[in-house]
Amino acid sequence: MNRTRLAWEIVIVLGLSLGASAVYSIVSIIARLTDTTPLGNQSTTINGSQSTREWLDFTYQFLGIFFELFAVALVLYLLWRPGSSSFRRLGFDLTRPGRDVTAGVVLVLAIGIPGLGLYLAGRALGITVAVVASPIDTFWWTIPILLFSAVRAALSEELIVVGYLFIRLKELGWSTWTIISASALLRGSYHLYQGIGPFIGNAAMGVVFGWCYTRWGRTAPLVVAHTILDVVSFVGYPLAVAWWPALLAPAT
Repeated sequence: MNRTRLAWEIVIVLGLSLGASAVYSIVSIIARLTDTTPLGNQSTTINGSQSTREWLDFTYQFLGIFFELFAVALVLYLLWRPGSSSFRRLGFDLTRPGRDVTAGVVLVLAIGIPGLGLYLAGRALGITVAVVASPIDTFWWTIPILLFSAVRAALSEELIVVGYLFIRLKELGWSTWTIISASALLRGSYHLYQGIGPFIGNAAMGVVFGWCYTRWGRTAPLVVAHTILDVVSFVGYPLAVAWWPALLAPAT
């Protein structure tokens, strides 16, 4: 593929997905840092309610998640070649499910505990906003929607920011560590709305995930790890706030 055409393809894919999220997050952190309220006293809501009416709340949340997956479908389409499955190229298939799940769990253990420590340190230092998670007992469908959202985030971030981006940037002639660094900075950037701490933490996670991808050539373990981390965050975090409000609850 022509290099100019390939570069424009990357720009379009990111502009329709996490590149746009990164831009909005950069604007968000600028707004937060220039606000009269200190960053540590601010909060952000994830997976919040979209309507006071139950059926509309469910519909908006479901459709929002569903349509975001079209960016993943676009990447799968763009990477498809006759005789070469895009799933195989991304290392996202069922050829080695046991090893992929095991590797994913190991990544969770390596990333999860340090990630929680970094969040608490960021809150203590005032460089991370308080994350307000959606209550898990609002409706019967709340937890299924949170699980769907976790899968969506894992697929979007790992298949686009790692799998797709690594393949395309390598085709442009970028070096391995330049690709890993660019991917990690992008991952950190679209988490800036949560503060400086999450930017650092997610960029570090991006380096680890990028290195693992270059070693394994597979996104499946990354998707497994990311899904588990987000399920714990989306479903377990509200319980943790109830148990340890002094550590995790927003400042009043």
